Amino acid sequence: MTLTALLAATALTGLACNASAAQLTIGFSQIGSESGWRAAETSVSKSEAKKRNVNFKIADANQKQENQIKAIRSFIAQKVDAIFLAPVVATGWDAVLKEARDAKIPVVLLDRDIDPSGKDLYLTAVTSDSVHEGEVAGEWLAKAAGNKACNVVELQGTVGASVAANRKKGFDTAVAKHSNLKVVRSQTGDFTRAKGKEVMESFIKAEGGGKNICAVYAHNDDMMVGAIQAMKEAGLKPGKDILTVSIDAVPDIFKAIAAGEANATVELTPDMAGPAFDAIIAWKEKGTTPPKWIQTESKLYTAADNPQKIYDSKKGLGY
Repeated sequence: MTLTALLAATALTGLACNASAAQLTIGFSQIGSESGWRAAETSVSKSEAKKRNVNFKIADANQKQENQIKAIRSFIAQKVDAIFLAPVVATGWDAVLKEARDAKIPVVLLDRDIDPSGKDLYLTAVTSDSVHEGEVAGEWLAKAAGNKACNVVELQGTVGASVAANRKKGFDTAVAKHSNLKVVRSQTGDFTRAKGKEVMESFIKAEGGGKNICAVYAHNDDMMVGAIQAMKEAGLKPGKDILTVSIDAVPDIFKAIAAGEANATVELTPDMAGPAFDAIIAWKEKGTTPPKWIQTESKLYTAADNPQKIYDSKKGLGY
């Protein structure tokens, strides 16, 4: 372990104290509400905080890193017991996280990771394996396409976001194993429905009115919902003329699967805060150091999984 890492670990270990959950105040710098999944994460986080009697303060950054940095500094000034951060991008956090460490306030990452250089500056990260999510999506598409030549268009997430880079990496790895699959166009849709629709419209125009597109891969379901609308408006039948696979498993994608307008989604649980609260409480009360990475479960869903029932079970979660 480097001297810097040792000092950081010592500083973090020194933060543990005999506080109870009832005494905890935790600040959450949330990215925003760019997607249904993000809204559900916020809703579920509030619910999990209430279960544990945690005073939970949420700051919505409207997809801007500068707003997240301001929020973290505000939480530091308020002397909160811990800070949760869903980082909008992977880089540019060192200075403010060092400020949190100097104030003896532990930081927990939710949903997204940061650049490896900052790993000594947070206690743990609660995330899915987003590379694996992309691989699952690519493997499903390979099976669905069979041996036929298949031109794929890709709707990427926010440029600079670790989850977007990883979901692309995983998908590319899976696709590279199948010579009949080819990603012909790839562009960011910023994780939003409106941008997903706009980019898909441009893809359709550029690819013979959609005739040259075999499948769409979207880094989240909200972009896919927008893409489905673009396909329908172009006279195409999404889910039939063009295969779809995306990630998050928000309610509306299950509605689309039930209607035959989408084919597959890989689940990203919105409950990142629950494991994070448990880690902080155990650390505060017992001095238990959590693993550096707490991995959440991912699962592939298709029309075979009773999408209407899943939609009904999810629609009240804040999506």
